[in-house]
Order: sequence, then C-alpha cells, then structure tokens
Amino acid sequence: MPAGFPDFRLGNVLATSFTATLTERRGDAVERIPTPPRLVDWLAVNGLAVDSCTDAQLELARELRESIHAAATAGALQDALPASAVQVINDHSTQGRAAAVLTPEGKRRWQLGSASRVEDALSVIAADAISIIAGERDGKLALCASPTCQAAFFDTSQSRTRKWCDMNTCGNRQKKARFNASQRKSSL
Repeated sequence: MPAGFPDFRLGNVLATSFTATLTERRGDAVERIPTPPRLVDWLAVNGLAVDSCTDAQLELARELRESIHAAATAGALQDALPASAVQVINDHSTQGRAAAVLTPEGKRRWQLGSASRVEDALSVIAADAISIIAGERDGKLALCASPTCQAAFFDTSQSRTRKWCDMNTCGNRQKKARFNASQRKSSL
C-alpha cells in the first residue's frame, strides 16, 4: 500500500471494517480511503477486487459507509434505524451484481460481476451490513468505549462485553491513559 496513508483497520466483519475507513469520528477524524485508488486497495484487501474507481464511486462508497455507521450505531443503541440510512443501504444492496460462491474449502467467497465494478463490491458490503443490523448473525452491535472513537463494531466475543472496536488502538490508548493517570496520582 502506498506510503503516506494510514493503515487500514481490518476486522472480521466486512460492514463494520468498512465503517472503520473513517476513524476517530469524535476526535481528529482519520480518513483511510481519501482517494479512489485507496478505495480500490481496501476492496482488494477485503477480497472484493475491482478494476478501477472514480471520484463519483468513492463518494457513493462514503455515502454507504456513513449510512451503515448511522444504522449500526442506532442498532447498538437500540434506537430506531434512520430511514435515510436504511434506504441507502437497501439501494446499494440491490444495485450490484455479485454472487456468493462456495470454495473447495467450504468457505463463502463473493464473486463480483464480470466488469468488477465498485457498485458490485458496495452491494456485498451493504448485504453484509443488512445481515448484522437485522440480527441474523451470532453477535451484537456495540459502540467503542473510546470517547474520541465511538465506532460501531460487531461483538462476537463469548460474553458479548467487548469494549473497544480495536484493542490494538482504542483499547491500548485507553489503558495507557488510565495507567498514566494512576502514575501521576501515586507520585503526588
């Protein structure tokens, strides 16, 4: 991946990994797909390789990302889903040409249409979002406990009590802050 761009935060759930292409939403936001080629890179890393991406397709992707984030946040808070977000997710889900295929190892893989368009990849991400927001998968939607992050994530831990979207970033940052505060208190 090109130097100068922040690393991708890759998770086990496609839809919430996609929303993590914008992080620190309540702090100094970090855009991880600032350019069309960067979206192509993210899609490829997630098994949704496309031929190319335009500025307009990048805007469609960001619109979907924000709609998934809004709906997943509402789901985590057990609030009503925003109608506009639901509409965007549904529109993207139905507009692409992608099919689930079974690999020889017994895994599901997505196969995009023959032209490998961004819209096809976005339809897969939207379908994944629908499955988690609708409660069809084993886990629960939650919000990161970091006050600067508040990312929606899909908690598949056994106890369903995970606090952080990513232990290596948000979790470590919070634990380090608590440790430093306790060190300051003990030195007084």
